Amino acid sequence: MPYLYETHMHTCQGSACGVSTGAEQARFYKDQGYTGILITDHFTGGNTAVPRDLPWRERIDRFCSGYEDALITGQKIGLDVFFAWEQNYDGDEYLIYGPDKAWLLSHPDVEHWTRRRQLEEVHRAGGAVIQAHPFRHRDYIKYILLGLKYCDGIEVANTGNTPDADACARRYAEAYHLLTTAGSDNHNCEKADPAKLMGVWTEERLTSALDYARLILARGRIVPKIPAGRFDVDPAEAPRLVTYWVDEDNRDVVRIPTGRDFLRE
Repeated sequence: MPYLYETHMHTCQGSACGVSTGAEQARFYKDQGYTGILITDHFTGGNTAVPRDLPWRERIDRFCSGYEDALITGQKIGLDVFFAWEQNYDGDEYLIYGPDKAWLLSHPDVEHWTRRRQLEEVHRAGGAVIQAHPFRHRDYIKYILLGLKYCDGIEVANTGNTPDADACARRYAEAYHLLTTAGSDNHNCEKADPAKLMGVWTEERLTSALDYARLILARGRIVPKIPAGRFDVDPAEAPRLVTYWVDEDNRDVVRIPTGRDFLRE
């Protein structure tokens, strides 16, 4: 497949944990042979770089500055640059593809939406929602929350994950016939290992983030770019993860098989 896109990455302008500017990221991915990138900085529920006490327009202007920086550079060097974002709830995070800056400006209540409302409104705008790194285990994540009812697919592989977390995601996707993507979750292009970069291949060149969302919603041909051997994990050596379904209609979350169980063939 001829067109390669990074689907998950951050800038220091939009994400507090970001190190590289949008322009630096754009030049890096151009050098790596990517057709384009989707900037997915951390939105208001996550590790955003934008102060939360500013007026909404100023917050969104600042939030989009990393994308706009990358876009200017991309136009000069021949790299497609599209806007997206990553929203966090309780450690479960979602990549939003399709809606643009104008849409955010006209929806100042977006930061207070439930997962269900987010999915409904993004769909209404023609966009799509992917759960990012669903089996990630970190000190700040108390347990794994799977938002199966609130997304259109999952990120089956993420460079920032451990291989066992991605292997769990693959088994989860197989068990529920989920659409899958992959992304590098790149925050710092100077330290990024080109051999570990991820993303997706598409048959046709995208013209916007909405194009990518339409592919997701139509379950079109999206081929994750994943390094060979990524899922070669011994289940006996994988950590046992407490895992729950997210159900906003029922306040009692339901426990499901552990992450280790998802590794079993």
